[in-house]
Amino acid sequence: MRLRLLFAVSACICAAWIVNAADIPPPREVPQPAVEVAPMPREVPQREIAIAPKPRAIRIASREPIPEVIDRYIASAIADANVTPAPQADDATIIRRLTLDLVGRIPTTGEVDDYVKSNDPDKRAKLVDRLMASPGFVRHQAAMFEVMFYPEGDRRGAFRDYLVNALKENKSWDKIFREVMLPDERNPKQKGAGEFLRSRVADADKLTNDVSTTFFGVNVSCAQCHNHPHVIDWTQDHFYGMKAFLIRTFDNGGFLGERGSGIIKYKPTKGPERTAKMMFLTGTKVEEVGVEPSAVEMKKEKTAFDKAKAAKTPPPAPKFSARTKLVEVALEDENADFFARSIVNRMWHRFFGTGLVTPLDQMHAENQPSHPELLAWLANDTIANGYDLRRLIRGIVMSKAYSRSSKYEASSDLPSAKLFAVAKLKPMTPMQLATSLKIATTDPASFENLKPDDFEKKIEQLESSARGFAALIAQPTDNFQIGVGEALLFSNGDRLTKEFLTDGGGTALGYAKTLKEPKDVVEFLVKTTYGRPATDTELKALVAYIKKRNGREPEAYKQVLWALVTSPEFRFNY
Repeated sequence: MRLRLLFAVSACICAAWIVNAADIPPPREVPQPAVEVAPMPREVPQREIAIAPKPRAIRIASREPIPEVIDRYIASAIADANVTPAPQADDATIIRRLTLDLVGRIPTTGEVDDYVKSNDPDKRAKLVDRLMASPGFVRHQAAMFEVMFYPEGDRRGAFRDYLVNALKENKSWDKIFREVMLPDERNPKQKGAGEFLRSRVADADKLTNDVSTTFFGVNVSCAQCHNHPHVIDWTQDHFYGMKAFLIRTFDNGGFLGERGSGIIKYKPTKGPERTAKMMFLTGTKVEEVGVEPSAVEMKKEKTAFDKAKAAKTPPPAPKFSARTKLVEVALEDENADFFARSIVNRMWHRFFGTGLVTPLDQMHAENQPSHPELLAWLANDTIANGYDLRRLIRGIVMSKAYSRSSKYEASSDLPSAKLFAVAKLKPMTPMQLATSLKIATTDPASFENLKPDDFEKKIEQLESSARGFAALIAQPTDNFQIGVGEALLFSNGDRLTKEFLTDGGGTALGYAKTLKEPKDVVEFLVKTTYGRPATDTELKALVAYIKKRNGREPEAYKQVLWALVTSPEFRFNY
């Protein structure tokens, strides 16, 4: 009966939803106003720099608001492709999308009602500002960054705590980069920042690729054994050049240590063995000044490391820190474009579901952005404004491109996802889904008349109680498909029933039992689950289902709520 009901409800509430699966060739490039950022290089320049860092190139901040620039470039590409874009989403969809994207949960029915009924022309901006000012914004964005730093799932609590504190203080992205790569482990505020490196130092090859992928959007692993067969940008010199910055780093009794010297030799596919020089992805090299340390100096260094290890304190820093040079080089001049473009692309992917460059770790000349000028403008603007993540996020979510509907009725052919002409359905993360289940199955009256601080505390309590269930759900990827484990958990598992479908005080089902008419019950359950009114089709199907179970109404209500929260409409952020 559960499966029959699920299919019936899913059919009536999801028939109009179209998943962005079709793809058409990307549009030809549209002439756009030039921006002062160099295009992604095709031939990588080779040059050497002095050890002393050069002053950064001056970036002039644009006076144009980010949303306006985004909409201009996106609209131009859509027009050039002769595509009709989807209309702007309705208010109920917008508040749901923004709340999920910014604070990691669906809105309460009270929040939805207040937003939909408001006639304030600035209500969207005020909603965005309210959500971004809430503690939930910090927690959710920290969780999303944690997935970015640990895509394979081996996450560390100390690093999560660092991210939460860093985002709470609104640290700029370049500062977070510095603290992760060069953590001051004596500073309590940076406790945990070193976990990203420390968890990888046992495998220098993985460390090299993970640093390149995470911060620069470049997967250099294919250039480890030979020059990349399809991308002229990446050679063995690039892989081992990046590795040379990191090979001296090691775990010294739970603290990051770094030797003052160390070389890497590798055998290229052609020619004699080479000694790798420290070289950034653009070809910028760092020449180490001085001579190799003597045996006495190396012994003295080892003694200092052993002493720090025994004392359980951070070891002394070397006179020449290769990791420091990597950070300096990565943030200077045109090199910074790699760093800035990568974080812009990741933020775009986070809120649109598709990056301007896809995959996210393939930023190179053979894989050009869908909107090159837009990516260049956003990267330049991000640098010029001090890598302010909040500013970038707000600019993205305030654009009309972000707020398009995910329903596409202009034609039977869905536009390419690269056009951003229609919103992409995004599967909820485990915490988004589990927390949203908690909210949907809680009596909405529980959230009413609460002071802002008390409201936030209640939401945080629901998040905490949802973590156990979230741990049972897989982190979605770009090629998302519901796995067997999740399907069984939602269709047959009794944990869902025990944790979310009880009908005691303070629950949605508990309140539903106080309603006399089946129609009122259906309208209530649809509203608390989806944040929108029930359709006529839903009312007809679900009221009929309840009436057929005369005398067993509470069980019928439970089945209806189960069907709603396990349907596709609830599973996705649309």
